[in-house]
Amino acid sequence: MTDRKTSTLAIISLVAGILGWTLLPFLGSIGAIITGHMARGEIRRSNGALEGDGMALIGLVLGWLSVIISILGILFIFLFLGGLAWFASAAA
Repeated sequence: MTDRKTSTLAIISLVAGILGWTLLPFLGSIGAIITGHMARGEIRRSNGALEGDGMALIGLVLGWLSVIISILGILFIFLFLGGLAWFASAAA
């Protein structure tokens, strides 16, 4: 029986994904996405020597959700405020 090590990149992805929701909103999310993809590839190539695919996947999900919500929020702000500005200028 061999000891399986946890992928360091998977741990970094999970931590960065959590940081993307707390202390480092955009940078943490991008870091989680990049290291999550790297970790999943590393785990697949290790032929069972590494574990941590779940951590990498959670980091990826947290990272992508944060990025998507940020983009939707920015779009909403611009579209809503732009619509209000257009409406105000049209009414004047």
